[in-house]
Amino acid sequence: MVSRGTGASRVKGARRPEVRLPPLEGHGGGELEPDGDYDGLEFRDLDFAGQDGAGARFMDCALTGCALDETRLRNARIFDSVLTGVRGVGTNLSDATLRDVELVDARLGGVQLHGAVLERVVVRGGKIDYLNLRTARLKDVVFESCVLVEPDFGGARLERVEFVDCDLKGADLTAATLTDVDLRGAASLEIARGVDRLRGALISPSQLLDLAPVLAAELGIRVEG
Repeated sequence: MVSRGTGASRVKGARRPEVRLPPLEGHGGGELEPDGDYDGLEFRDLDFAGQDGAGARFMDCALTGCALDETRLRNARIFDSVLTGVRGVGTNLSDATLRDVELVDARLGGVQLHGAVLERVVVRGGKIDYLNLRTARLKDVVFESCVLVEPDFGGARLERVEFVDCDLKGADLTAATLTDVDLRGAASLEIARGVDRLRGALISPSQLLDLAPVLAAELGIRVEG
């Protein structure tokens, strides 16, 4: 864990996952199964659209180029795994647990992660539209070089979360709790709701200027020339 900044600006840096996959076996085919147990498998260019893998456990797995449209993975557990180039709309990962996971170059829309637990997770590259993280718990999570369009962090708890070269557009922080959240590296920072919940976050002077109109509106301050 790394502390970033000096003095009063110091925040505890996120601990990144160190995923070292063992030699993997190819998935033998067939649909995902509820409460399925998948260990040391490679899923490559498979279409899981509409399938039900609720409660499934993925350990030491690689998912590459897979389609996850409307895939049901509620309460799934994903550990020590790498997901690369996955795509889909309406993927349901609500109440799931992701620990020591890398999500790389994803193209997702309306993915449901409300109530989920994310610990030591890196989201690198790609674009995620309408990410639902309401009431989720994020600890040691890094969003890097990705685009997040209207992510919903309503009621979520964020601890040691970093945004690095990441476009954050129209974020909702309503009722969120932030601890050691570093927003300084965000390429763009746009907060639609919940700007009052930024306590516990670190931003740059230029970001403060960008957020000034939203902060003024939140405080009921009228600004006239």
